[in-house]
Amino acid sequence: MHLTGLDRLLWALCLAGHIVLLAVLLGRRRASFFPMFTTLIATNIFRTVVLFFTLRFGSSEGYFYTYWTLAFVDVALQLAVAYELATHVFQPLGAWAPDVRRSFAVLAGVSVAIALGLTWLAAPPTHKLRLAIVIRGEFFSSVVLSELLVAMIALSVTLGLPWRTHVARLAQGFGAYAIFGILTDAAHSYFGSSRGNALYTSLSQVQIVLYLVCLGYWTVTLSRKEPAPRKLPEHLHEELCALQRRAALMLRSLRTLGSTS
Repeated sequence: MHLTGLDRLLWALCLAGHIVLLAVLLGRRRASFFPMFTTLIATNIFRTVVLFFTLRFGSSEGYFYTYWTLAFVDVALQLAVAYELATHVFQPLGAWAPDVRRSFAVLAGVSVAIALGLTWLAAPPTHKLRLAIVIRGEFFSSVVLSELLVAMIALSVTLGLPWRTHVARLAQGFGAYAIFGILTDAAHSYFGSSRGNALYTSLSQVQIVLYLVCLGYWTVTLSRKEPAPRKLPEHLHEELCALQRRAALMLRSLRTLGSTS
């Protein structure tokens, strides 16, 4: 795999962007609030360094297996970040809102099923099995992440649950990058490498530029102080907690009656 000057520049910018963002997360004490997101950023720093030295001193086969081993870790962490954001959105009173956990689990299952179906239908015109696997894998991860974030936003709006500023900004960045990833990965699947790698490389570079924009957006947002949320009076907070518990008990009673009838 040959790296052009632009490839090296984008690689270096991604590494620098991750380092700066990690410094902001640690320096502004955001890491304790977003532990999975912080882990993802730290892992991306490690991943970039490992892949660079593997490409420089290793074989193409070694780079392929190293890339995909770390890619699986990256996808798993992205899904963990999506769940982490969901917990902040759907826990306005410190516990999951009634039936939201189940609804979110159903939406996650449907998202994975749709992503598997679309990935199976994708048939990139390439003569290399490895490249076909790469294209399908990237497409699958983009579809799953974008569907989860869109479902999370839709569910939170439907239920009238509040958004914390930093949580919203992280979700917006991930959502924009994932949706754009679907477009570029769909183009990868359509064109494949049958017309050479130039188009594939150009689309990948555009996607990296968008990710750099997301990194800058997150860095600026997380470096700023989050607006203090409005605090409910103590007695009203206690009444809402009691109402939430009563609603949960009522729902469990209804399910029990429905299963016995």
